[in-house]
Amino acid sequence: MLSRLICYMRGYLCIRITGYSTERFLNACRHKGIYLWGLRAVSGAYEMNIPISGFRRLKPIIRKTGTKVTIVRKSGLPFYLYQYRKRKLFFVGVFCCVFLIFGMSRYIWNIDITGNLTRTDETLLEFLATKSVKNGMAKSEVDCQRIVKDIRKEYDDIIWVSASIRGTRLIIQVKENEDSAETTAYKEEDEPVKTPVDIVADRDCTLEDAIVRKGLLQAKIGKKVKKGDVLVSGQVPVNNDAGETVGYQYQISDADLTGKTVLKYKDSCENTYIRKEEPGIVKQEHYLKIGKVRVALGGIKNQYEHFTMTGEQWQLRLFDNFYFPVYWGERKAVPYIAHEEPYSQEEIQQILTQRFVSYCEDLEKKGVEIIENNVKIYTGSKTSEAKGRLTVRMPVGTEKKSELIKIPDPKEKEETGEQPDGNDGNSH
Repeated sequence: MLSRLICYMRGYLCIRITGYSTERFLNACRHKGIYLWGLRAVSGAYEMNIPISGFRRLKPIIRKTGTKVTIVRKSGLPFYLYQYRKRKLFFVGVFCCVFLIFGMSRYIWNIDITGNLTRTDETLLEFLATKSVKNGMAKSEVDCQRIVKDIRKEYDDIIWVSASIRGTRLIIQVKENEDSAETTAYKEEDEPVKTPVDIVADRDCTLEDAIVRKGLLQAKIGKKVKKGDVLVSGQVPVNNDAGETVGYQYQISDADLTGKTVLKYKDSCENTYIRKEEPGIVKQEHYLKIGKVRVALGGIKNQYEHFTMTGEQWQLRLFDNFYFPVYWGERKAVPYIAHEEPYSQEEIQQILTQRFVSYCEDLEKKGVEIIENNVKIYTGSKTSEAKGRLTVRMPVGTEKKSELIKIPDPKEKEETGEQPDGNDGNSH
């Protein structure tokens, strides 16, 4: 493939050899080191391809072998340029095209982000724009290490970032923490914990069950707790023989806690809906965008008040990583006439009931057990509501950094005059 490309760039000829000593001609070319390819028999003669430089060396071989050489076809870039040598504007256009490609290759025209699940590409692109990272910036101004640091500093749940330049693309790969941010504090068992972590109540509830694997249970089973109360402490006291606390073992609390609580539920539904009547008219627009210049063919304007808009856009590129600031696409507008229609009483109940059933199914997937259901549907003049309370049994508790407990200094006790037996030292 490479050799053929080189031959095309240098130019080559397709020649036909006739005579009685064609075999001697081929052997002589081989002896002289003349490159031949594409040899084939045609009507008692031989046709083959030969480079221009090799053709110029054939004269003594033809005289010696008594053969006749006829040029069948001329191919290659030199002949192509010679054929269009009078078309100066064509060569000027080719030169300008090459110059533009070379110039645009020094800029970033596409930012590709992969691995983001919880955030859209637009969100990350807006953040990068605040850091002056956007399409059209020079590749010499791109600091990949700075981009990695900025993203990791801004988003705590992104644990790995990679930024690289390929062609005119800036490729950013991210990896998000699949676990919640509250569970990232866990360490290996053999590694000492420097900052303890408590489990606190995330809602008002009655604690019904607790399985503690690490930490010290602070709340009593069957007692009510308020949001923010410490349920499991990550500071386990260390007592001496006299029962005095002389220190604490720091742990990251780990427990399964179940509480009984009440969840409020409220959902609303309009008593009317919009019925769309499409008259069968479709407005379509094709456009070409080069940088900030946009040229449109067609139009989407119409006399209808309501319409649905759809569109698609593509970007010009060479190969996989060489993008250009050239876009083309199309937009379609489908007008419709909006008619307001009322829901029947049965339809309203069905809509609100189906939403409530989906809500309960989501709760069950999260391990929530519904004990009592006090949700009812209320119909109004314009809207209808489903509201009430659910008594549930569900997992409770969230992690929070523990506030370190200060251990009393024995010298402070002596200064206050306290004795080990509890006397203040003033009795006679």
